[in-house]
Amino acid sequence: MAKWTPKHEAPEPLEGPVVATIIGGTIVWFVLFLVQLPFYGWFDDHGHTWWLWTCLAGGGLGFIGIWYVRRRDAAIKRARAGQDGHDGQPAGHSPAPTAD
Repeated sequence: MAKWTPKHEAPEPLEGPVVATIIGGTIVWFVLFLVQLPFYGWFDDHGHTWWLWTCLAGGGLGFIGIWYVRRRDAAIKRARAGQDGHDGQPAGHSPAPTAD
């Protein structure tokens, strides 16, 4: 197994406009669904209705993704704000009392 151990550390994850990317992808899935919808009969005749439902599922899962990345982005911002102002304590919290 020694030959499969990594020889270098993993790079830092790329952070970009995650919320905008997920919103854009969700819009693309819904547009693809709407563009294919008028051709439902053709898709049904040829056994390809799964194409429509895949696009609809992609758009629906995109809504979950939007919710998730917005909450994640807000949590990251709260954590950064807490570290900048209170020596690692989240904003609005005080250290736990100690029993002596």
